This record gives sequence, structure tokens and C-alpha cells, in this order.
Amino acid sequence: SHTPKEKSRMQTQIAQAGQKFRDLLAGPILGVLPEKTKETLLLRGFGFLKIPMLFFISPSVVELNDEKCVVKVPLNRRTKNHLRSMYFGVLAAGADCAGGLIAMRLIQTEAKGKVSLVFKDFHADFLKRAEGDVFFTCTQGEAIQELVRKTMASGERENLPVEVIATVPSKLGNEPIARFTLTLSLKSRA
Repeated sequence: SHTPKEKSRMQTQIAQAGQKFRDLLAGPILGVLPEKTKETLLLRGFGFLKIPMLFFISPSVVELNDEKCVVKVPLNRRTKNHLRSMYFGVLAAGADCAGGLIAMRLIQTEAKGKVSLVFKDFHADFLKRAEGDVFFTCTQGEAIQELVRKTMASGERENLPVEVIATVPSKLGNEPIARFTLTLSLKSRA
């Protein structure tokens, strides 16, 4: 077990490594890439450095702006269960990405990285089997932006339930196959 001081030092080192990776990519490499490709590389780089399972499942950013995030997770050998549909742990990771990416983006731009992000709890309703590539959509960007501002102003931990809808457009169009509610919990580090 690590002391609080050691944990703080390790978190700082991880944050610095992530920023170095981001700076490396942000230079000449990211400057010429399409926005979706750039965001996907950053997500996978973050996964590689901090959450290896995210790197393993190969999520792709389909859309990311201040209002909406859509992340695609492919159905393949790595993400299938024994019934040939997407494993529920992978579905949870996809929901985490869609709900967390908007917040991470806003924390970087609005709070200059001085806010920590965790999910406090998680609820899922699995409605149908995910038998194709799954798209995870979160449309609460404005509420998340307000949460970041509120966190910076109060200096206290602030929470917001974030909704994520999962669909399999290739099989079911826009019909949800799962609904997730994750409580986004932010705290100022300033």
C-alpha cells in the first residue's frame, strides 16, 4: 500500500507522462490528421498509458464536441462473449469512454486540467444483445460543461448523472441495445 504522498506523486507522474504523449502527438503528427483520427489516437494513447483495457478494445471516436460524444467499439474476437455478442464489461468500458471523453475535453479546455474525474456509480439496462459494432452516445455536453464550471467555482466535489445510449446501427438502426447512467464526479485540484 502506498502513502497519500506517494499516491499523489504517482498521479502527478502519470499526468505528466500523459501530457508528454499529448504534446508529442500534438506537434507535427496531429496537425495533419482529421479531427476524428486525432481524437481516436489520443483516446487509445490514454488507454495505452493509463487504462490498458481501453487500448485493448480499440475504441474509435466518431464524433466529439462540446455537446456530444459518440464512440464506436468494434465487435471482434477481443470484445465478444461466448454467445458471439459484445461482452458486458466491454459495453461498460464503451459507456465510460462516451461519458468521460466530453468531461476530459472540457477539463482540459475550461479548467486547464485542474479537475479530477471519476465515476461514482454505474447503472446499466441491457435491452438487446449487441451483435455488431456498438456506438455509445452521450449528449449531455452542456450539463457537463456547467458541472466543470461549478466544480472550479466551489472547489468541492460535484456530481452529475450522465446518460449514455448504446446502439448497433448495422443491425438495429437507432434502437437502443443498452442504456447507462454513470454518476460523473468532479473535484477541483486547484
